[in-house]
Amino acid sequence: MVYFNNAATTWPKPENVYKEVNEFFRQEGVNPGRSQDLKTMNINRKIFDTREKLANFFGQKNSSRFVFTSGATESLNLAIKGFLNRGDHVISTRLEHNSVIRPLNDLVQEGRITVDYLSFNKKGIIERSMIEDAIQDCTALIVISHASNVLGTVNNIREIADFAQQNNIKILLDAAQTAGVLDINLNQIKIDMLSIPGHKSLYGPPGIGSLFIRENINLDTLMEGGTGSNSLNTFQPEVMPDKYESGTMNTLGIVGLGAGLDFIRRTDINKIYKHEINLLKNFIEGLSEIKNIIIYGSRDLKQKVGVLSINLSNISAAKFAYLLQNEYNISVRSGLHCAPLLHKEMGTVNKGMVRFSFSFFNTLDEVNYALNVIEEIAKKEG
Repeated sequence: MVYFNNAATTWPKPENVYKEVNEFFRQEGVNPGRSQDLKTMNINRKIFDTREKLANFFGQKNSSRFVFTSGATESLNLAIKGFLNRGDHVISTRLEHNSVIRPLNDLVQEGRITVDYLSFNKKGIIERSMIEDAIQDCTALIVISHASNVLGTVNNIREIADFAQQNNIKILLDAAQTAGVLDINLNQIKIDMLSIPGHKSLYGPPGIGSLFIRENINLDTLMEGGTGSNSLNTFQPEVMPDKYESGTMNTLGIVGLGAGLDFIRRTDINKIYKHEINLLKNFIEGLSEIKNIIIYGSRDLKQKVGVLSINLSNISAAKFAYLLQNEYNISVRSGLHCAPLLHKEMGTVNKGMVRFSFSFFNTLDEVNYALNVIEEIAKKEG
C-alpha cells in the first residue's frame, strides 16, 4: 500500500518506536504511581523522561506544564472548556477542525460564550488584520490552527500571538499538522496553550497527545479521580500535571511518544520538513500537467506543510478516492475532513475533496506512481 493519509495518523512509525513500545509492554507494562516496586519506579521515570523530552522539544524548562492526554481532541476540549467563562467572546476561524468547532459550539448552545469564525483569504490563510477587526471588549481567547488539515496552509502564528499578547487575549494553538514538522519554540512564540497530537508527525502510537498550559493559566478539569498522589485528599489536587491526569495513564503511548521524539531529534526536524515539502513540490508540479485537476489552497511552498487537497472536476471526491484505494492501492482521505466550515466556505460540501498528506517515510517514487495513476484515472473519467 502507498500511504498518503499521514495527516490523520503517520504510518509507518520509526523502528525505534515499535521496539520501545514492544519491550516496555513485555517487561514493564503496569500502572505508574500505584506501587513502589522496581517496575513501577522505572515506569515513573520513563513518563518523566518523555515529559522532559516534550518540554525540551518545544523550548520550555518546566515540563510539568505538559499534560498527557489521549490526543489533540482531548487537549482542545480541556483547553476550551477549562478556560472559558460565561460572557467570554472567542475568535476562531473557518479553517478549524471539529475538535475546535464542536466544543466551542457546545458552549455557545449553553449560552456561556459567543464565537466569531473568521473567513480565510484566497490562499487559505488567516491574516492578522482579520483578527484585529473581530476583537471585542470581552474577547478572551483566540483558537486557531497552525496549519489547515485540509489545505496544508500555514498561518503566521508569531504575528498573531504577538498581537494577542499586546491585547491581553490568550491564544490556543492547534498544532495537529505542524508539531514535528515545523519548529515551535514556546520561548520565542507566546502561545498560551498548545494542543499537541502524539500520533501524527511526532510518530507516537494512536491515543496519545499533550496540552501545554502556560504558568499564568489555571484550567478547570474535565474529569477528576485517582492520580496516585495525595490520596487522602478527597478533592482533585492542584499540583501540575496531576490535576489533569486522573486514572490509568496511557503508558504505552507515552513511551512510544518519547521514542518518536528521539527519532525526530536524531533525524533533524528541518530535514523532515524539507523532505516532505520536496515531495509536495513534485506532486504539485506533476498535477499541474494533468487535465481536469482542481488544486485547493495556496501553491506557495513557503506557506505549506506536506498536505494537499485536490479533485477531478468530472467525478466526486468519493469516487476518486475509491478508485485510488481499491484499484491502485493508494490510501488517501476523501470527504469533508471534519472541517465543515472550510468546505462550506469553498463550496465543496456536496463534492468533498481528496486529501494527500506526506510523511518522512514517503518517497519520490511513490509520488510519481500516484501522479501516473491520477493521470490514468483522469483520462478514463474524462
